Amino acid sequence: MANGPRILILAWGNPGRRDDGLGPAAAAALEALDVPGLKVACDYQLTVEDVAAIAESDVVIFVDAAIAGPEPFSFQRVTPGEGSSFSTHSVTPSQVLTLAADLFGARPAAWLLGIRGYEFDEFGESLSPAAQKNLAAAVGFLRNMVERGDFYGAAAASEAALVDAASKGVV
Repeated sequence: MANGPRILILAWGNPGRRDDGLGPAAAAALEALDVPGLKVACDYQLTVEDVAAIAESDVVIFVDAAIAGPEPFSFQRVTPGEGSSFSTHSVTPSQVLTLAADLFGARPAAWLLGIRGYEFDEFGESLSPAAQKNLAAAVGFLRNMVERGDFYGAAAASEAALVDAASKGVV
C-alpha cells in the first residue's frame, strides 16, 4: 500500500461523555494497527484547521458517534457543500471539504462513518457495552476497506445493507 492513496481518518468526539467517545476510540484502534499509508487525526470537533490535512489526502474518512441510525454503523459518501460559511463551534464534514476545495483546490474522495452509540447524557470515559460491539465492527470494516483500497465497493455494500435493513423495518 506504500504506493496507494493517501488516506486520512479524521475522527472526533468527547471521550468524557460515554459513547460520544466512539470517534476517538476508533481513531486509537486504527492508529494501533499501524497500517501503511494511513494517517489518523482526532479532536473534540472538526475545525477549519483540519482543511490542511484534508488537502494532503486522496481519501478522507470522517468518523463520529451516531446518536441514531443503523447498527452497528453507517457509511456514506460526503461531498463538498455550497459555499464556505461556517461557525467555529459547528463545522460539518461537507463544510471542511468545501474549504479544502476553495482554499487548496483539493477534492479528495470522502465518506462519513457514523458508529451507533447509546449513552450520551452521562459523564464517564467508558463506552457502553453495545457501543463497544459497534466499535469493533466499524474498526474491522475500516481496516479491511483500507487494506483492500476498495472504498467505493465498501460504500456500495454498506448502502445496500441499509436499504435491505430499511425494507425489513430494522432501521
